[in-house]
Amino acid sequence: MKIQFCGAAREVTGSAHLITLDDGFQILLDCGLYQGRSAEMESFNENFSFQPASIGCLILSHAHIDHTGRVPKLVRDGFQGNIYSTHATRSLCAIMLLDSAFIQEKDAEYFNKKNGKFGQSKEPLYTRKDVKPALDRFIGLPYNHWERIHPDVEMTYRDSGHILGSASVTLRIRKSDGSVVTVGFTGDIGRPNRPLLRDPQPMPECDYLICESTYGDREHESAPNEMARFLSIIKDTCVERRGKLLVPAFSVGRTQEIVYMLDQLESSGQLPKIKVFVDSPLAVNATTVFGAHPECFDSDLNEYLLTDDDPFGFNGLTYIHDANESKALNSLDGPAIIISASGMMNAGRSKHHLANTMGNPRNTIFIVGYCSPETPGGKLRDGATGLKLFRQYHELRAKVVVMDSFSAHGDRSEMLDFLANQREKCREIFLVHGTIDRMEAFGASLEEKGFQAWRAPHLEEVVEI
Repeated sequence: MKIQFCGAAREVTGSAHLITLDDGFQILLDCGLYQGRSAEMESFNENFSFQPASIGCLILSHAHIDHTGRVPKLVRDGFQGNIYSTHATRSLCAIMLLDSAFIQEKDAEYFNKKNGKFGQSKEPLYTRKDVKPALDRFIGLPYNHWERIHPDVEMTYRDSGHILGSASVTLRIRKSDGSVVTVGFTGDIGRPNRPLLRDPQPMPECDYLICESTYGDREHESAPNEMARFLSIIKDTCVERRGKLLVPAFSVGRTQEIVYMLDQLESSGQLPKIKVFVDSPLAVNATTVFGAHPECFDSDLNEYLLTDDDPFGFNGLTYIHDANESKALNSLDGPAIIISASGMMNAGRSKHHLANTMGNPRNTIFIVGYCSPETPGGKLRDGATGLKLFRQYHELRAKVVVMDSFSAHGDRSEMLDFLANQREKCREIFLVHGTIDRMEAFGASLEEKGFQAWRAPHLEEVVEI
């Protein structure tokens, strides 16, 4: 039996790992899109390192595009097997893959408009028409249920607490000699004691484990007073300075968490009487999906639902669909909170809001998540005093506040706690979904905790187990 690491190998994107059984049957774990600008990864999204038609089945860990974003292309290029996911992941993929296809189409349109006069052209990676055939192959599975996906393979999902529907994957595989080996894939490991979702559930004990390592070298900021700090930022910006609070946030997960916190503040009478806008079509649709999957909620939210049947809606909150309504926010008088995607402010409506808010000293830009260094959000985190946006330089006069405790990825200690039950049985851990420096730091931590062996596979490396 072999594992080939076809993505997220010494990278934090493009998740894809291929297991080939002794009889040749192939199981693909995730089929993610590479999101970045590395020159050596330019052809990653266009070219699979395997034959799509030869894959027996695809198992998805969760709906984020760096884990699912090439699924429509996989199906279009010949894949004919089942696609397994949790029910909530299937629901999120229905909107997220359409959004991704729309972006592919627009990117190709922009490229062709700009470069057509030079004889250059580009086709979208896939289109919205390619999404439905992919969704037709999905089979939704519940957590904590063993499903036979091949005569020699059973799989189960455990809640990983990362985003709605996220899961770890465990495979029990009978080899040609009759022995049984257990292979696990953590997917992205979430964090305990976060709003909305259940804490990560430990996986069954595994012989081999493919494990993420995104924050394997650091600890997150603690959040004992997260709600109080959020409220103080709102009051400082919207009450004291009568400005706008721009919250760039990822459409799935982060936006719903922030809206839920605002809902709690409003229900308790602490939220000042100011207008709140969620300005992201994908976030609006994703919030509807959240409301349809209470099976993923934690006990605190379920208890909250007894007194408030809509944790994502309150007086003063407006969800914006129309682009013209979004543009109207630029001329809005008075204080307001604007929650908008993308979270890194490198695209989407938040980039436009940034250009229109960063020059006013009354305003605050509230960064609540990871931003790649080359993005506007990353540059602001690193202390930039101005940015070039839409071919124009904008001086930074607004206040910038960063709060990392909102991260949906477990930090070093949280990941080690999640893996604690694997120490005795696990023969080897394969670290993925991280940069090599973070992998090496996390590997050292695994050694200190007594794990037997670990490695950081290279892209397309094949390991016999």
